Amino acid sequence: MRIYKEFFFEAAHRLPSAPPGHPNARVHGHSFCARVTIDGEPDPATGVLLHFDDIEAALAEARDALDHRFLNEVEGLEVPTLERIAIWLWDRLHNRLFGLAEIQVSRDSCHEGCIYAGPRRL
Repeated sequence: MRIYKEFFFEAAHRLPSAPPGHPNARVHGHSFCARVTIDGEPDPATGVLLHFDDIEAALAEARDALDHRFLNEVEGLEVPTLERIAIWLWDRLHNRLFGLAEIQVSRDSCHEGCIYAGPRRL
């Protein structure tokens, strides 16, 4: 079974890898949606896999670090692509949310997103 919690944040960034003159080379902003998905089995006694309040508490610090920020200045997001934001979130949450299955980061106005299921296991 999977459950998820979404949070939204507004942030500005620029993509250093964009060619000169490309709009993404300039500072611009987006409304982002992050979805954190937990995988597991509900507790037989409570019927709950994980309390949503516990998920919310784990997400609060990450949301604060991203919301209304210039992402290029956030440590670890100097190149703030959707892919790197998803990895950044995973790195901050995987030890706090047992059963973390995937992180999805999207920009709905652009109709694009990224789904990250953690590092590949060998």
